[in-house]
Amino acid sequence: MERKNPNLAVEIAGIELKNPVMPASGTFGYGEEFAPYLDLEKIGAIVTKGLSLRPKAGNPTPRIAETTGGMLNAIGLQNVGIDAFIEQKVPFLRQLDTPTIVNFFGNTLEEYGEIARRLSEVPEVAGVELNISCPNVKQGGIVFGTDPAAAAGVVELVRRNLRKPLIVKLSPNVTDITVLARAVEEAGADAISCINTLTGMAVDVRSRRPRLANRTGGLSGPAIRPVALRMVHQVVQAVRVPVIGVGGIVHAEDALEFLIVGASAVQVGTANFVDPSAMASIVDGIADFCRQEGVEDIRDLIGSLKG
Repeated sequence: MERKNPNLAVEIAGIELKNPVMPASGTFGYGEEFAPYLDLEKIGAIVTKGLSLRPKAGNPTPRIAETTGGMLNAIGLQNVGIDAFIEQKVPFLRQLDTPTIVNFFGNTLEEYGEIARRLSEVPEVAGVELNISCPNVKQGGIVFGTDPAAAAGVVELVRRNLRKPLIVKLSPNVTDITVLARAVEEAGADAISCINTLTGMAVDVRSRRPRLANRTGGLSGPAIRPVALRMVHQVVQAVRVPVIGVGGIVHAEDALEFLIVGASAVQVGTANFVDPSAMASIVDGIADFCRQEGVEDIRDLIGSLKG
């Protein structure tokens, strides 16, 4: 007897997703770029690349380097700025039945607050993802996301200025990620995504120069998945809000690992560079797994880790 199709729908902080698969910020442009390669109605949500208050050119090249099991990037958060996003990118997103989550960042508390206010006025934005892996230029360059007090401060400010669901994306470049997770939850986060990239470096041994003009960059891809999975598991145990798992997901089985340890949804990043239709394959693979295992509702799988 053929099993019926499983229910893959999940909810993150009030955002209803048809399935738990979405892109990781910075790997999917603003959505429209992938429309020729992927049915955007097939994924759970669109997550935009990070937006800043004003346009940002990013770092000098070279700014991407392939590594064993992954890649390093030092793009430098290049983006069109919030004004151009609203004027040029939102009209396309308005046509979709897939919710849009906007990632954004700032270099000062004031910038974070202003962007939050602006995004609150855009009806096409279902929720926001707050990138706190940025230096606070007014506090000597301390990275918001590595200090619990700084992280809580920016989340509190954004929460006051935002009338939409707030997802906070955590950096793995800390001693104990659960301390940061609890800090942002207490400050008003509705959900948490983790992890952002790990800081890494690569050298061209012939020229004896760094492979990235920025010297260091963010490591992503399958190489970081075990680290990401461990951190997601820890954060799930530490907080009450939903957690979105990010880090090295390429196949459906990778995504299932994160769901089983308790992530309510997942984000796919580096795989989109290798195969722009990767997320569709992951959604199909999750559905196939559920049929094979007799799982009628994906929520029965979430947090089902044994032992």
